[in-house]
Amino acid sequence: MTGVPTEHIIEITYLIATALFILSLKWLSSPTTARRGVFAGEIGMLLAVVGTLLYHGIVEYKWIVIALVLGSIIGVPLGEVAMTAVPQRTALSHAFGALCVTLVGTAEYYLRAPNVPPFMMGVLSLEIILGSLTFTGSLMAAGKLQEILPQRPITYKGQNIVNLGLLGVAIVVAGVLVAHPEKMQLFPAIVGIPLVFGVMMIIPIGGADMPTVISLLNSYAGLSAAAMGFVLQSKLLIIAGALDGASGFILSVNMSKAMNRSFTNVLFGAFGQEQASHAGTAEARSVKSASPEEAAGILAAANKVVIVPGYGMAVAQAQHKVRELFDGLTKRGIDVKFGIHPVAGRMPGHMNVLLAEADIPYDKLLDMDEINGEFSQTDVALIIGANDVTNPAARTDNTSPIFGMPILDVDKARTVMVIKRSMGAGFAGIENPLYYQDKTLMLFGDAKNFVGSIVRELAGGHE
Repeated sequence: MTGVPTEHIIEITYLIATALFILSLKWLSSPTTARRGVFAGEIGMLLAVVGTLLYHGIVEYKWIVIALVLGSIIGVPLGEVAMTAVPQRTALSHAFGALCVTLVGTAEYYLRAPNVPPFMMGVLSLEIILGSLTFTGSLMAAGKLQEILPQRPITYKGQNIVNLGLLGVAIVVAGVLVAHPEKMQLFPAIVGIPLVFGVMMIIPIGGADMPTVISLLNSYAGLSAAAMGFVLQSKLLIIAGALDGASGFILSVNMSKAMNRSFTNVLFGAFGQEQASHAGTAEARSVKSASPEEAAGILAAANKVVIVPGYGMAVAQAQHKVRELFDGLTKRGIDVKFGIHPVAGRMPGHMNVLLAEADIPYDKLLDMDEINGEFSQTDVALIIGANDVTNPAARTDNTSPIFGMPILDVDKARTVMVIKRSMGAGFAGIENPLYYQDKTLMLFGDAKNFVGSIVRELAGGHE
């Protein structure tokens, strides 16, 4: 490309990167093309970085190289986390991105002030407010997912009014700065107040809602990046941020629908508090339990089995043993499928990613709408570490916090087996009456070890 102006090379590079970002989102929407989507996104981001490094406005590359080295030192270990830690790892990525947006916006204001046009000041304010609250909100979400912070909602009377009041003050200050950008003494308020709001926003949200919160924070991070694109006059950043913001918002909407709840209920409902009214119930009621030998015998006699994975499977890293179980049952001629709830686990698509890692065929992974009609013809529903997404109280108990939430209809199967460490409540803190039904057998123990024992029993009985 000798003789082509650098500006044209940059524009072409950005155009290709934009196309790859769009294709990446399209391909990521299907398990069969997801790997291609990840690869396209990686190539697109590489092209975007290379195009930016060609920009003639860069004075010194020394600081860029230092930043790349430091970023690699931090990023490589963060990229090697266990699958169970991916949700909090994702939240940390949002936090880092939002911090970048906030710092760039702050630098741009002080470089331009006091002569900042009203439109630019408005975009800068939006960028900084969204970036600041996303930074601390994402850190709080990561802390809850890592169980460094309490997972249960922390609430007090009038909390929502206080929180919205804080955000309102930040917006008012931003409005004053749009009209009077020379009032530089007010600027720290639109950074500091949203930082506090981000903490206060996540404190009253229970761990059960973290998947939706993560996707919502992803949307905020994208929107703040799009605003930064306007400030930096970067078309690529505007498009990438808009794609990120829109996809995160759509995902949040879909996940809220999957729980039959609204955004306001997720953000202000304090869902996930322990139900005190059932405190002594679990001790008073009896459950049926079974050994690996008994579970293997029941599975071997079945014609159709539906496996329902949950976060307990992720914690135990049992997906590869589950693949062995799938293979063992399939060799016996048993029809085995997987029922995946949209909010199973602690991040969108958590179960699909884990099962795909174990090379379980994509056509065996059915979402809730596809599998629910089959449970009435299912001999055994095997639940591995899933709790709230199988709770029939969502259909039958109008006093339950999850009443109305669509669930997997496992209670319609002829036999239900639940692998669980104990009778403790799930992430939402709600007792599951499924465990006390006559057709339910509790398989107490670590999911990986218990599934492994079942596999061995099946192999021994098949020889």
